[in-house]
Amino acid sequence: MSDAPVPMPEGDRSLPIPEWLLQLKKVTPARVLVGRAGPAYRTQTYLDLKADHAAARDAVQAELSLARDFPPGFLAEHRLFEVCSRATSKREYLLRPDLGRQLSPEGIERIKDECEPRADLQIFIGDGLSATAVATQVPALLPMLNDQARRAGWRVGRPFVVRYCRVGLLNDVGETLHPQVAVLLIGERPGLLTAESLSAYMAYSPKAGDTDAKRNLISNIYARGVSHDEACRRILSLADQMRRQQISGVTIKEEFTDRELPGSPIPQISTPEAS
Repeated sequence: MSDAPVPMPEGDRSLPIPEWLLQLKKVTPARVLVGRAGPAYRTQTYLDLKADHAAARDAVQAELSLARDFPPGFLAEHRLFEVCSRATSKREYLLRPDLGRQLSPEGIERIKDECEPRADLQIFIGDGLSATAVATQVPALLPMLNDQARRAGWRVGRPFVVRYCRVGLLNDVGETLHPQVAVLLIGERPGLLTAESLSAYMAYSPKAGDTDAKRNLISNIYARGVSHDEACRRILSLADQMRRQQISGVTIKEEFTDRELPGSPIPQISTPEAS
């Protein structure tokens, strides 16, 4: 074994980082330019990665509690009630996605009893794969959607929450209530960036047998993604297009105008007479 001394480090010999890369790091939450220790992450980067992974797993396993997760008075103000899909537990929901796409028989009857059919806009909430996202985003977004749609003269259905919900459940809601446009606010599958991202899935007159080709999606609704104001503007603008053109899915695209850029007012949407 050699007794030669181990050479000491000669300082940081890494190349200077270009200014445009530094600017990129400022505007994205992605893990770029985090550095390395030999062939591995630095310790802090590794610990942050493990913490974010744990948060994502917790969000998937968490159960939504209306009384705990929504602000005081929110349930009464919006007359929210809860039904369930055909999945009877979180475990069954994760192992049997097909059950999360169907309302339970009791849920169908409850919705028929509590909700007015044939609304212009029917919003409902699904826990999806992140109850954390629902608890974080819905209290701000739901009132904005309801208020703006009603101010335009739309008939807005009574909202409700579906436990163990998948996107395909839009079809059962369509068959049960026959709304013009149905909007599902659902927790997105968490990633290593955030567990608080919400999606809005939309469909015109959804019915049994419809696939994702008949649906539209506005995703990434969270603090560092699509803001509540922008999400409200885009959801109602797209719903207005669907009502006017009587279609949804791949045959319709969002109409972006100068008024619909982030920070602009919510665009005027059609009144019942105009549609």
